[in-house]
Amino acid sequence: MAALKPNFPPVRACLFDMDGLLLDTEDIYTLCNNVILRECNRPDLPWNIKAQLQGRPGPEAGEIFHAWAQLPIPRAEYIRKNTELQRKHFPSAQPLPGVPELLKTLSERGVQLALATSSHTANFKLKTLRLETLFGFFPEEQRLLGDDARIPPGKGKPAPDIYLLALETINSRLRKKGKAEIKREECLVFEDSVPGVEAGRRAGMRVVWCPHPELLKEYKGREKEVLAGLANGGKDEQVKEVMEEAAVGGEGRGRGWPGRRDDGWAELLQSLEDFPYGRYGIGSA
Repeated sequence: MAALKPNFPPVRACLFDMDGLLLDTEDIYTLCNNVILRECNRPDLPWNIKAQLQGRPGPEAGEIFHAWAQLPIPRAEYIRKNTELQRKHFPSAQPLPGVPELLKTLSERGVQLALATSSHTANFKLKTLRLETLFGFFPEEQRLLGDDARIPPGKGKPAPDIYLLALETINSRLRKKGKAEIKREECLVFEDSVPGVEAGRRAGMRVVWCPHPELLKEYKGREKEVLAGLANGGKDEQVKEVMEEAAVGGEGRGRGWPGRRDDGWAELLQSLEDFPYGRYGIGSA
């Protein structure tokens, strides 16, 4: 089936994931886990497992990791070791290629920006300790972190809640200024993880998927499924329900459903360098 070309309005808001999208922290997570795995005579974390951890809230990702790793140490000891390693390495996090220029250009062109990350507050502070200028593009009230009390338990990515809340923080600010609110179809979500892409699609927003090269290899031949928000394969009961609904005629927008292959709502980019602003109706300042 040929790709659809919906008549989209210009993008007025960009909502960003952080780990592996803005910062190189996904490799740091892998490094920390591998140190512990090797100490326990376990194999390094493979990308088929890593792919299931990305984008998810910490507790959920932890359950998946431990089910695979079968570490011979108590979970409390693993958490202690991992926390120490993260405290050591997270402050060395750096922006990924193209990120500083992208945020600066979007800000200059009047696009509203919000952050929507599964990282909790303590780790966010460690990762951004030396990057205050970069994260200064995100107003304080438009930074949604994984431990935000406004996100209900069990509603982290791939559920759409964090992106819907991020949009509401923007619209709340616009209402106070007497400006027109932004609609979901006027939002562009930037994600590197598969659950994150699904969250953006289920929020009824357009999505740019910019994955780690190794993650892209894992999903070779399934890229269209990822872009439609269908690559989870129904492993979560909630996702299974919405996929069944979509299979019998859901539009993939507006009711928490994922999308359809080739529906034109998502795009794969292998880098955020030289971003195609014009394609999204983002004109000059």
